[in-house]
Amino acid sequence: MAEPPGVTSHPGTFARAWAKAVSGTSYLPMTQAQLETLLDRLTGQLAGALLTEPFDLRAGHRVGAELVAAHIASAEGLGRTVEVIQLRLVRDLGLVAEDVEDRMARLLAAVATGYARALRDRTLDEQESIRRAAMRARTQAERALRASEARFRHQATHDPLTALPNRTLFTERLTAALNEPGRGAQRVGVCFLDLDRFKVVNDTLGHQVGDQLLVTVAERLSEAMGEHLVARLGGDEFVILVEHSGGTDAMVTLAETALAAVRTPALVDGHELQISASIGIVERQVAGANPSDLMRAADSTLHWAKAAGGARWALYDAERNQRELARYALSAAIPAALERGEFYLDYQPLTSLRDGSLVGVEALVRWRHPELGVLRPDSFIGLAEETGLIVQLGGWVLAEACREAEAWSAGGAAAPFVSVNLAVRQVHRPGLVQEVRALLRQTGLPPERLQLEITESTMMSTAEEPVRALRVLADLGVRIAIDDFGTGYSNLAYLRDLPVTELKVAGEFVAGLRSPSVGRTDERILASLVSLAHALDLTVTAEGVETAGQAERLRAIGCDAAQGWHFGRPAPADRILARMR
Repeated sequence: MAEPPGVTSHPGTFARAWAKAVSGTSYLPMTQAQLETLLDRLTGQLAGALLTEPFDLRAGHRVGAELVAAHIASAEGLGRTVEVIQLRLVRDLGLVAEDVEDRMARLLAAVATGYARALRDRTLDEQESIRRAAMRARTQAERALRASEARFRHQATHDPLTALPNRTLFTERLTAALNEPGRGAQRVGVCFLDLDRFKVVNDTLGHQVGDQLLVTVAERLSEAMGEHLVARLGGDEFVILVEHSGGTDAMVTLAETALAAVRTPALVDGHELQISASIGIVERQVAGANPSDLMRAADSTLHWAKAAGGARWALYDAERNQRELARYALSAAIPAALERGEFYLDYQPLTSLRDGSLVGVEALVRWRHPELGVLRPDSFIGLAEETGLIVQLGGWVLAEACREAEAWSAGGAAAPFVSVNLAVRQVHRPGLVQEVRALLRQTGLPPERLQLEITESTMMSTAEEPVRALRVLADLGVRIAIDDFGTGYSNLAYLRDLPVTELKVAGEFVAGLRSPSVGRTDERILASLVSLAHALDLTVTAEGVETAGQAERLRAIGCDAAQGWHFGRPAPADRILARMR
């Protein structure tokens, strides 16, 4: 592609950045290379529009329309497109023009306008297609009514979309296989298959395309599985019954064959679709087995495959299943444990690297379980987050930390602040500001002695309401810290405008400072983070400091404070008071 006048660098660099930004925002029926080729061409149009005289907005309209035509058709895709054009187009292409900034603003508006118009037109086309389909359906209603009785009878046992056996017939066949006389010593197997990210196909290309894809998958599975029964249970769920299993290895081979059949690209309604599947495998002796247990085990195993990233099979593991059941029982016990007062707090010191003074403490929740003993947060916090109980548990931690920290002020004006972790659900929950205000009022804890720790991913969220709530709390004097900084996606320009007081650098970087002869890369990264934070008037606390050598190197690069076993392990509140004295 010829570069327009005034371009001093190749647009391919910008096109690659653009492709990376929009990848994953929509289901794109093209390869990454095809996407980059498309965006490289659109980059040339944008550059030409910025530099051509007289200035013409039609190129922006065309670019917006072409993005929608290429199925980059989501609010996030448009947002990332606008962001990358605004931040990188002029810089990456070296565009030179007197009024390039003014033209850029107008060009971005034109892109958004073209994008919106194309979306509107596509919606109208879809509505027209639906209207025509409805008219055709009405004309066929009389014939459908006459055929309904017969159709109600190959549908009682078969799926009307794919013509595969349905759940009813599958259950009958499985039950018969398990109850057949003389088969107790033989083995039976079930493969529970679910398509990965199938919802994206429906949401992006429409349910008609999704249904056609399901038909294609059903045909492929039926052909690949040969004599074995393939049924559709509903949605994008399929199940394969092996009435005479040859053992675990044979079931795994069968599952891999099914995955390969699904994985082959499919041409559906003009779209080349690449899709994968996950499979849960259960294989056991017929004696003692029953249909509900088999399907429950297969369902659990399928979820293991999904949780591992999808596009794979997982084999049922009885021990793992017991662990999962134990985790469920533990999560179910959290509400009653709160009522019985089984939770308590330990506090880990946050120590100044300048003079060694105690500047703050981090509240860490413990569970004194009546049967399992003392449980640390990694045993139950994840469960609480998964079930939503983290809101109730996190609220208790916040209230208890404020109550105990207020008592420390009796020792003098230098009492440390208390730092409390907030989960994502807590940050997004309406009423956070009112909850914190009420706690400060009830306990008498000064706002400046409360610090709320938010994960980096939470702070970088595009949701405005949580950020607005944190700004209100910061205005009250409450400290706001970003926890585990450096492990997620850090939009540094966005960080500048957040109501943040402190960055807590993740322990992964600090771990590399154990030996003077290693960790130079981590030390340079930490130095850069500290410099950035200080430029934004933020303090920096390093997590996971375990040796004097780590502390000294952190002190040398200007880190403000640190926490870790070198400065003290988590301890009850009375030990904090003793240390203050």
